[in-house]
Amino acid sequence: MSLSPQKFREIIFQALYSLDIGHADEEAILELMMGELSVTKKNVRLAQEKVEKIRHKLAEIDPMIASVSTSYTFDRIQTVTKNILRLAVYELLFEKDVPPKVVMAEAIRLSRKFSSPESASFTNALLDHLYKASQGKHVDPKSLEEQGKELLEHEKASSEEALKQHLNREAADAD
Repeated sequence: MSLSPQKFREIIFQALYSLDIGHADEEAILELMMGELSVTKKNVRLAQEKVEKIRHKLAEIDPMIASVSTSYTFDRIQTVTKNILRLAVYELLFEKDVPPKVVMAEAIRLSRKFSSPESASFTNALLDHLYKASQGKHVDPKSLEEQGKELLEHEKASSEEALKQHLNREAADAD
């Protein structure tokens, strides 16, 4: 059965993420993805091949991301967003067989699905900046800075809400 490009990207993203957060064994990831995502071993192996190509280029990709993420340091970028960006930057600047608009649209879709609307905006701005810079076009750094600030505000609000919920649960448990 043929796999849609969107589902294939999701497998690649999830494998990148799994390796990044848990340094999991590739065979364990293969088995988990086959079971959880209902995909064939062949499709997961193809995704893993692409993951390896991306990981091979991380020494180039990560500094590119860091160089344009001026208001949000690379280490502070959420792991989900970071791995979506890695996949997109690889496709955008190294693979080049997918049109740039498709790469960006897919990265935004993945960000909305696995992260947040603010992450999607940040991802869009960062990829647009990188792509235009790779084409020798002028880029407005303020737009990227604004997206980073919006993401920081969202992260702060989410943390505050999580703390409130935690404190409310503790108070309810004490009663």
